[in-house]
Amino acid sequence: MPLNDTASAGEDSLIQLLTPAGVRQSSGDYDRWVADVDGPALQALYEDMVVVRRIDAEATALQRQGELALWPPLLGQEAAQIGSGRALREDDFVFSSYRENAVAYCRGVDFTDILRVWRGNASSGWDPFSINMATPQVIIGAQTLHATGYAMGIQNDGADSVAVTYFGDGATSQGDVNEAMVFAASYQAPVIFFCQNNHWAISEPVGLQAHVPIANRAPGFGIPSVRVDGNDVLACLAVTREALDRARSGGGPSFIEAVTYRMGPHTTADDPTKYRDANELEDWAAKDPISRLSVLLDSLGLLTPDFLAAVNAKANDVAARLRAGCIEMPEPAPMDVFKHVYSTPNSWLDRQQENYGRYLASFDSGPVESESQKSSGTATEGSL
Repeated sequence: MPLNDTASAGEDSLIQLLTPAGVRQSSGDYDRWVADVDGPALQALYEDMVVVRRIDAEATALQRQGELALWPPLLGQEAAQIGSGRALREDDFVFSSYRENAVAYCRGVDFTDILRVWRGNASSGWDPFSINMATPQVIIGAQTLHATGYAMGIQNDGADSVAVTYFGDGATSQGDVNEAMVFAASYQAPVIFFCQNNHWAISEPVGLQAHVPIANRAPGFGIPSVRVDGNDVLACLAVTREALDRARSGGGPSFIEAVTYRMGPHTTADDPTKYRDANELEDWAAKDPISRLSVLLDSLGLLTPDFLAAVNAKANDVAARLRAGCIEMPEPAPMDVFKHVYSTPNSWLDRQQENYGRYLASFDSGPVESESQKSSGTATEGSL
């Protein structure tokens, strides 16, 4: 695979099956990995991307309206997440960062569960083992170690499932990611490192921390790598399927760098206009993952009015359920903070729970009055 000498190398260095103009092109051996993707399958991928973009827009609106404390948008990264997410088997296990809500959608997460943490309603969004996806990791890069450890467990069990970990370009500067690759290569663990290079680590451009393509780093650890057009859902599906096949057959770990772009802010607390050139955003808008697939579908006669109406109806229905689930989410009880901390009884936690219970109970006896207030028989509002 030819690689250029800069982190923002051009499209000629990427595996690409669908050009930004929506033209299906051959890419050598990768064509066979998507040979089964017929018209209905292309329509399904299009629907996935439209629905998750609608989820993202609705969650962003909920945050702006004060219903969520924070939200990390994925606008522009739909193809990388849907293409890779739809390649996975049910028994594969995902370890993600906080932005992989499209992957969570592919895994079948309940829509309300996506928002629990961001509403401050719970310390975790869902039961990881119900969808074989760990809850999002906010500590940058930590999930790569979790995935590698899980993959080593898969080896010990003699299974052929695979662990997949998602992270951004900024995370590759973290020690955790590099340590995870050392372990994965040493033990030939069945794990895929999926880096979404969206060009910005909050306000830091990728070129500042990576002077060569990020995918070039993995071979130094003994891990094969590939750069793929992260806005091409077919190419992302193909390279992920190849990496999964390698892992299942004992070939060890793989590193995928999906070159994409974060169209929105890092989170809703960020203002990218402070550090990003508007022309850059315009250039990447021309490579939009949904637009290019819509052109291909149209050329095949599959972008019919009935199909578009059905997709939009589903997207609106999902958004309505997301909003209702958020607003109607019951407030947690004070003692719920102690739930799901440990899988088995823990005396240290039990003592904390008992102390906190006594603290809460102290408010049930009414306002505490000072001795002077008791003697005068009065209490001020400030003493309540």
